[in-house]
Amino acid sequence: MQFSKGRVRGGDGSGPSEGHHEARGPASADMPGDVPFDDPWYDALSSGWGEPNTVAAPVPAARQGQDDDGAAAEVYLEVQRSPAFQEVRSRYRRFVVPATFAFFLWYVAYVVAATAAPGFMARPVAGAVNVGLVAGLGQFLSTFLLTWAYARHARLRRDRAALELRWDTQELTRGARGGAA
Repeated sequence: MQFSKGRVRGGDGSGPSEGHHEARGPASADMPGDVPFDDPWYDALSSGWGEPNTVAAPVPAARQGQDDDGAAAEVYLEVQRSPAFQEVRSRYRRFVVPATFAFFLWYVAYVVAATAAPGFMARPVAGAVNVGLVAGLGQFLSTFLLTWAYARHARLRRDRAALELRWDTQELTRGARGGAA
Protein backbone atom coordinates (compact mmCIF):
# COMPACT_ATOMS: atom_id res chain seq x y z
CA MET A 1 0.00 0.00 0.00
CA GLN A 2 1.23 3.53 -0.70
CA PHE A 3 0.51 6.51 1.44
CA SER A 4 0.71 10.23 0.92
CA LYS A 5 0.06 12.41 3.93
CA GLY A 6 -1.79 9.58 5.64
CA ARG A 7 -4.11 8.70 2.73
CA VAL A 8 -4.08 5.42 0.88
CA ARG A 9 -3.21 5.73 -2.80
CA GLY A 10 -3.97 3.41 -5.67
CA GLY A 11 -7.18 2.02 -7.12
CA ASP A 12 -7.63 -1.15 -5.09
CA GLY A 13 -5.24 -0.32 -2.25
CA SER A 14 -3.18 -3.44 -2.90
CA GLY A 15 0.05 -1.83 -4.04
CA PRO A 16 1.78 0.62 -6.33
CA SER A 17 -0.02 1.57 -9.49
CA GLU A 18 1.59 0.81 -12.85
CA GLY A 19 4.05 3.40 -14.15
CA HIS A 20 4.79 4.91 -10.75
CA HIS A 21 7.66 4.28 -8.38
CA GLU A 22 7.87 4.48 -4.66
CA ALA A 23 9.98 7.43 -3.57
CA ARG A 24 11.18 8.12 -0.07
CA GLY A 25 12.80 11.11 1.54
CA PRO A 26 16.43 11.11 2.72
CA ALA A 27 17.23 8.48 5.33
CA SER A 28 13.58 7.46 5.30
CA ALA A 29 14.15 3.81 6.17
CA ASP A 30 15.65 4.77 9.54
CA MET A 31 13.12 7.42 10.52
CA PRO A 32 10.19 6.29 12.68
CA GLY A 33 6.86 7.40 11.33
CA ASP A 34 8.23 7.96 7.82
CA VAL A 35 5.60 7.28 5.22
CA PRO A 36 6.42 6.37 1.60
CA PHE A 37 4.62 8.30 -1.09
CA ASP A 38 3.96 7.85 -4.78
CA ASP A 39 5.40 10.85 -6.61
CA PRO A 40 7.11 10.54 -10.00
CA TRP A 41 8.40 14.12 -9.69
CA TYR A 42 10.07 13.60 -6.31
CA ASP A 43 13.35 15.47 -6.08
CA ALA A 44 15.78 14.27 -3.45
CA LEU A 45 17.69 17.57 -3.54
CA SER A 46 14.68 19.53 -2.38
CA SER A 47 13.33 16.86 -0.05
CA GLY A 48 14.41 18.67 3.10
CA TRP A 49 12.21 21.65 2.35
CA GLY A 50 9.17 21.73 4.58
CA GLU A 51 9.80 18.33 6.16
CA PRO A 52 9.62 18.11 9.95
CA ASN A 53 12.98 16.47 10.80
CA THR A 54 15.29 18.97 9.12
CA VAL A 55 18.00 21.03 10.77
CA ALA A 56 18.19 24.73 9.96
CA ALA A 57 21.40 25.92 8.33
CA PRO A 58 23.66 27.89 10.66
CA VAL A 59 23.87 31.63 10.23
CA PRO A 60 27.17 32.65 8.59
CA ALA A 61 29.58 34.47 10.88
CA ALA A 62 29.49 37.59 8.68
CA ARG A 63 25.76 37.98 9.36
CA GLN A 64 25.92 37.50 13.12
CA GLY A 65 27.54 40.85 13.93
CA GLN A 66 24.65 43.28 13.56
CA ASP A 67 26.45 46.15 15.31
CA ASP A 68 28.62 46.76 12.22
CA ASP A 69 25.61 47.50 10.03
CA GLY A 70 25.38 51.11 11.19
CA ALA A 71 28.95 51.83 10.11
CA ALA A 72 28.41 50.09 6.77
CA ALA A 73 25.19 52.04 6.19
CA GLU A 74 27.06 55.29 6.78
CA VAL A 75 29.67 54.22 4.20
CA TYR A 76 26.95 53.60 1.60
CA LEU A 77 25.34 56.96 2.30
CA GLU A 78 28.73 58.65 1.95
CA VAL A 79 29.30 56.92 -1.39
CA GLN A 80 25.82 57.90 -2.58
CA ARG A 81 26.59 61.56 -1.84
CA SER A 82 29.95 61.42 -3.64
CA PRO A 83 30.48 63.26 -6.95
CA ALA A 84 31.65 60.03 -8.64
CA PHE A 85 28.39 58.26 -7.82
CA GLN A 86 26.33 61.26 -8.94
CA GLU A 87 28.25 61.29 -12.24
CA VAL A 88 27.51 57.60 -12.87
CA ARG A 89 23.83 58.20 -12.14
CA SER A 90 23.64 61.26 -14.37
CA ARG A 91 25.31 59.37 -17.26
CA TYR A 92 22.75 56.61 -16.80
CA ARG A 93 19.82 59.04 -16.76
CA ARG A 94 21.11 61.02 -19.76
CA PHE A 95 20.85 57.87 -21.85
CA VAL A 96 17.88 56.02 -20.34
CA VAL A 97 15.34 58.84 -20.06
CA PRO A 98 15.50 60.03 -23.72
CA ALA A 99 15.80 56.45 -25.04
CA THR A 100 12.77 55.32 -23.03
CA PHE A 101 10.77 58.33 -24.16
CA ALA A 102 11.66 57.80 -27.84
CA PHE A 103 10.94 54.08 -27.73
CA PHE A 104 7.61 54.64 -25.95
CA LEU A 105 6.57 57.23 -28.57
CA TRP A 106 7.52 54.84 -31.38
CA TYR A 107 5.50 52.04 -29.76
CA VAL A 108 2.44 54.22 -29.15
CA ALA A 109 2.62 55.56 -32.72
CA TYR A 110 2.61 51.97 -34.02
CA VAL A 111 -0.38 50.96 -31.88
CA VAL A 112 -2.35 54.12 -32.72
CA ALA A 113 -1.64 53.75 -36.44
CA ALA A 114 -2.68 50.09 -36.34
CA THR A 115 -6.01 50.94 -34.70
CA ALA A 116 -6.81 54.37 -36.14
CA ALA A 117 -5.47 54.00 -39.69
CA PRO A 118 -6.02 50.42 -40.83
CA GLY A 119 -6.10 51.55 -44.45
CA PHE A 120 -2.64 53.05 -44.18
CA MET A 121 -1.26 49.99 -42.38
CA ALA A 122 -2.75 47.73 -45.09
CA ARG A 123 -1.06 49.64 -47.92
CA PRO A 124 1.21 47.21 -49.80
CA VAL A 125 4.95 47.89 -49.85
CA ALA A 126 6.22 44.93 -51.85
CA GLY A 127 4.03 41.98 -52.79
CA ALA A 128 2.24 40.66 -49.69
CA VAL A 129 4.32 42.86 -47.37
CA ASN A 130 2.38 45.89 -46.14
CA VAL A 131 3.18 48.95 -44.00
CA GLY A 132 1.83 47.28 -40.84
CA LEU A 133 4.14 44.30 -41.25
CA VAL A 134 7.16 46.53 -41.88
CA ALA A 135 6.30 48.68 -38.84
CA GLY A 136 5.78 45.56 -36.68
CA LEU A 137 9.12 44.14 -37.70
CA GLY A 138 10.56 47.60 -37.06
CA GLN A 139 9.40 47.23 -33.44
CA PHE A 140 11.58 44.14 -33.06
CA LEU A 141 14.50 45.76 -34.83
CA SER A 142 14.28 48.90 -32.69
CA THR A 143 14.18 46.76 -29.53
CA PHE A 144 17.40 44.99 -30.51
CA LEU A 145 19.04 48.27 -31.55
CA LEU A 146 18.08 49.92 -28.27
CA THR A 147 19.45 46.97 -26.30
CA TRP A 148 22.73 47.13 -28.23
CA ALA A 149 22.96 50.91 -27.76
CA TYR A 150 22.30 50.60 -24.01
CA ALA A 151 24.95 47.88 -23.57
CA ARG A 152 27.46 49.91 -25.59
CA HIS A 153 26.73 53.08 -23.62
CA ALA A 154 27.09 51.22 -20.33
CA ARG A 155 30.35 49.60 -21.40
CA LEU A 156 31.92 52.83 -22.68
CA ARG A 157 30.55 55.44 -20.26
CA ARG A 158 29.57 53.82 -16.94
CA ASP A 159 31.03 50.38 -16.27
CA ARG A 160 34.57 51.44 -15.39
CA ALA A 161 33.42 54.24 -13.09
CA ALA A 162 30.84 51.97 -11.45
CA LEU A 163 33.43 49.24 -10.92
CA GLU A 164 35.81 51.72 -9.29
CA LEU A 165 33.00 52.92 -7.04
CA ARG A 166 32.19 49.35 -6.08
CA TRP A 167 35.80 48.59 -5.13
CA ASP A 168 36.09 51.82 -3.16
CA THR A 169 32.82 51.04 -1.37
CA GLN A 170 34.01 47.56 -0.45
CA GLU A 171 37.28 48.92 0.89
CA LEU A 172 35.47 51.59 2.94
CA THR A 173 33.00 49.03 4.25
CA ARG A 174 35.83 46.66 5.18
CA GLY A 175 37.53 49.52 7.02
CA ALA A 176 34.32 50.51 8.83
CA ARG A 177 33.86 46.95 10.06
CA GLY A 178 37.38 46.82 11.42
CA GLY A 179 38.89 44.67 8.69
CA ALA A 180 36.31 41.88 8.95
CA ALA A 181 34.23 40.51 6.08
